[in-house]
Amino acid sequence: QVQLVESGGGLVQPGGSLRLSCAASGSILRPNSMGWYRQAPGKQRELVASATTGGKTNYADSAKGRFTISRDNAKTTVYLQMNSLQPEDTAVYYCNLHNLLNDFWGQGTQVTVSS
Repeated sequence: QVQLVESGGGLVQPGGSLRLSCAASGSILRPNSMGWYRQAPGKQRELVASATTGGKTNYADSAKGRFTISRDNAKTTVYLQMNSLQPEDTAVYYCNLHNLLNDFWGQGTQVTVSS
């Protein structure tokens, strides 16, 4: 099993920044991809960004140019630096770890962008 612990959500004004972190522990198989998804009220969960153990990254169009995903050297922690946040970025953000056998999810962290 894999456990994912997220941190870094909160309330921020439009144009502000937040950094989300997600630490993975347990039986982490490689290769894998770690990433962030988000779900706004009444909407489906959507990919925001992901990064593989091989260094490949993928971004939703809405995240390109504003968000940056990165992983630590041990490849057990993933970060999401979010800049120029807008009200439409308000959602619960979920950390995900995907390997060849399973998908694991964090508990979610709320990001609210409001003045």
